[in-house]
Amino acid sequence: MGIKSYEDLTVYQSGFQLAVKVHKLTQGLPQEEKRELGYQMRRAAVSIPANIAEGYGRKNSSAEFKHFLRNALGSSNEVCVLLKLAQELSYISDNEIIEEYETLGKQLYRLIESWK
Repeated sequence: MGIKSYEDLTVYQSGFQLAVKVHKLTQGLPQEEKRELGYQMRRAAVSIPANIAEGYGRKNSSAEFKHFLRNALGSSNEVCVLLKLAQELSYISDNEIIEEYETLGKQLYRLIESWK
């Protein structure tokens, strides 16, 4: 069937669903952290699918699309750091969402390497 839209990309779908998870997760943070750490987590998480969507609009230029994918990868790494910080501060307890972001980062890297 092929890719007709950025929404068909697995990395977009995963990034979008993970952004929703991060939004829900940050609602459980202590009040002072909702504005600080929570804001940074939400901003970085939303940046991933947003960069994929924006870059896909420029997919005819491989270099431009890859630029946006690299931005998404950077945001994915940022979310991982913030989640690990939240875990270290005992705001979250399991590794599942961290592992999902690490997987997303690997998927983004592979897409960057393989896009022509």
